[in-house]
Amino acid sequence: MKKKTNCTYIGGQAVIQGVMMRGKSSMATVVRDDAGELQLEARRITPPEKRSAAWRIPFVRGVLNFVSSLVLGMKSLLRSAEVAIAEDEEEEPSKLSKWLAEHWKVSLGAIASGIATVFGVVLAVVLFLFLPQLFTSLIGDAAPVVVTAHYGIWYHLIEGGFRLVIFLLYILFTLIFPSLRETYRYHGAEHKTINCYEYGLPLTTENVKNCSRMHDRCGTTFLFIVLIIAILVFALVGVPLSMLYEATGIGGIWQTLISFSVRLLLLPVVAGISYEILKFLARFQTPLLLPLKAPGYLLQKLTTKEPDDKMIECAVKAFEKVLEMDADPSVPEKIFVAESKLSELMEIVKKNFADKGIDGADAEWIFSIALGIPRSALSEERVISRTETRSILEVFEKRLTGRPLWYIYGNCDFYGYTFKVDERVLIPRPETELLVRQALGALKEGDAVLDLCTGSGAVAVAIACEAAKDKNVTVVASDISEGALELARENARLNKANVSFVKSDLFDGVRGRFNIITVNPPYIKSSEIETLPSDVKDFEPRIALDGGEDGLDFYRRIAAKTVRYLARGGLLIMECGEGQAKEVVKIFQAAARCEFAMLVKDLSGVERIVKIGF
Repeated sequence: MKKKTNCTYIGGQAVIQGVMMRGKSSMATVVRDDAGELQLEARRITPPEKRSAAWRIPFVRGVLNFVSSLVLGMKSLLRSAEVAIAEDEEEEPSKLSKWLAEHWKVSLGAIASGIATVFGVVLAVVLFLFLPQLFTSLIGDAAPVVVTAHYGIWYHLIEGGFRLVIFLLYILFTLIFPSLRETYRYHGAEHKTINCYEYGLPLTTENVKNCSRMHDRCGTTFLFIVLIIAILVFALVGVPLSMLYEATGIGGIWQTLISFSVRLLLLPVVAGISYEILKFLARFQTPLLLPLKAPGYLLQKLTTKEPDDKMIECAVKAFEKVLEMDADPSVPEKIFVAESKLSELMEIVKKNFADKGIDGADAEWIFSIALGIPRSALSEERVISRTETRSILEVFEKRLTGRPLWYIYGNCDFYGYTFKVDERVLIPRPETELLVRQALGALKEGDAVLDLCTGSGAVAVAIACEAAKDKNVTVVASDISEGALELARENARLNKANVSFVKSDLFDGVRGRFNIITVNPPYIKSSEIETLPSDVKDFEPRIALDGGEDGLDFYRRIAAKTVRYLARGGLLIMECGEGQAKEVVKIFQAAARCEFAMLVKDLSGVERIVKIGF
């Protein structure tokens, strides 16, 4: 027997057309969809150190692990079904799918999965609890000498024998169906991948192929142990139950119901004992334990089949993703491209954004744009198609890298106009629209406007477009960055705005006088740049952020030259940071003769705009 040198805690299960792997703090499911492409879904789960102390109590932990594995496994199975057997994206959804989505806000796949789950639970109870008890009772009634006594030791041994036979017949029956035989091949891929890793071999297709399909921690082996332990536990409890029935005269349907209920209540006990036995057998590789492992291995011969290369690819990808996520808590989750409820998908996206410190509003914008509905309509439940989900997830995954949302889209809305944006310019902020409103409110026929530090040209273009509706004005915009000016010119053409652009370090390249000068200069303190959100400090141009040691360098430079470029009665309108407005006014009062200074608050109550009259 080849010795395992790299034992792992990772386990898994086969799902529909794929494999799920589960580690300490993550789980990953890889499914081959109807187009033959691999789809990956990876989620975070509660790691052992954050679980309650009950998860570390022998026997109790077995029950908790069994329930947890059952729940997570079923969720993975249902999710894989949504991907593997979904309707083709290219085809028009069926009338039934449309009706369900419109009236019940649920997908056809979700209903089918729900029905399958209920049917599976009912079938399991009938096959492994009700039928064995029924058959044994019939034998007891027909041949009491054989059974000896109802609910005695022999009764439970015979009942357990029936349960084992039904279990074996059930497995053999499933082999009739091609789809289940395929699932058993994915089961084989799962075992081979885990074994390959535990043998210390690189996870290549050839290495995985050469590994065994048998594994000590297999669910099939666990179920076999459960069946054996159930015989012993039910027998031990059956003796006092039999004495109770004889003493009280309880019989008939009540006897059957009580015995059935007791078996259901004892299932956690059986699961807890079985888990500890499985854990013990998996811990040691000695040949001395082989007789105890052999029945499980024999059953695995039926429930695992040799996988092909594509199946192995699924298992390896799922295993490697769990390794990656368990090793690095910062690795983001991934989501299947499948039909989803809006609320459920939104919750997942917002949770991942929150973990990365990303504003949840970005999630709402992504959904709003992908679905073509206003953000206010996102509270209305609906089913999101695979196509819509795909477009949402493409942006979601890019946003998780830290790149700002509007750089991802390549444009944003400002003052009702669309502006192209990328890493050459700051993304226009909603509060800067206040700067435009103040300028438009002061604008007169024939005025000339200068916009310093224009960046994307948002302020200059918005002023030019709005003024052109009822006034004849001239708008000039300047910036020190040639890259920013290139983009600003594009935005002027895009919005059909009549704006002249000048490359200039503030006023240095500007000629003439203007009635209104607008400016949204860099005003972040140099020492605070690194404290900004990563999507700002790592992506937006530092030259457009850094306002010097106190954040006021550009205001001083502007104050020194403004009077040379403002016409008599002219107005300077500036945006500033929180808590800077009064300091900006002092700078201008000290450097230039100004007639008045006015502060304008934004919607948050921050003194955002400084207006200086000359």
